[in-house]
Amino acid sequence: MVVTKMDDETIFIKKGDEKIKMEKPGKLHRLMVKSDRMETIITELDPHVKSKWFQHNGEELHLVIKGKMEYTVGEKSYRMTEGDILWHRSNVRHRAENIGNKKVEYITIGTPPTFMMSDL
Repeated sequence: MVVTKMDDETIFIKKGDEKIKMEKPGKLHRLMVKSDRMETIITELDPHVKSKWFQHNGEELHLVIKGKMEYTVGEKSYRMTEGDILWHRSNVRHRAENIGNKKVEYITIGTPPTFMMSDL
């Protein structure tokens, strides 16, 4: 991991660098930034792959970079495509699903940070 510190309040991350990278069949999670207040994760899901269900304290924002997906929060599902953003409280059960025939890639920004290697 190569992280260039600009000063004490800024971190600059070059494309391809990540703090932690975790691969499981059909899933790739890259933890890009983690502070005491928030984290940023880039996730890739292969076609027709679902994440597990999550439920924890905090808030999340998801931004689809490429592909299409369905994101379920509680009983409601949202069909998302490139450029779509979804915000939700994390204490409501939630998960992502790639509903397309190509890989989907999306960014999650969460607060507080809850990324756990065993959770994904």
